[in-house]
Amino acid sequence: MADTQQVEVDQKAERKAARLARQIGAFAKAHGGAEGQVAYIGERGARIVLVGADGGWGDLVAPTYGIAEQAVAKSGITVHESFDGEFAAKVQTGPYEWKRMAGIQVGG
Repeated sequence: MADTQQVEVDQKAERKAARLARQIGAFAKAHGGAEGQVAYIGERGARIVLVGADGGWGDLVAPTYGIAEQAVAKSGITVHESFDGEFAAKVQTGPYEWKRMAGIQVGG
């Protein structure tokens, strides 16, 4: 019985990774390609940060770090160890982000 439960958990994780990989692929297609970085966010799982070739960006949350790693591997994007340097410089922000960041700084 325990083996059956483990198989169900593994299949569920595989389906989640495949779904995330499809979402990553759709993002990459919409932005002329993409690169990413996986960050552990505690009990919530892992955050997959995506940066498109056009500077557009977004993120996805996976329930575990392992599922996030599976998803980026299946998607075929380049994965960076950290979100800094040349990779971070590829992100293009617009007026919305600047207003939002300024609002956080001044208590808004």
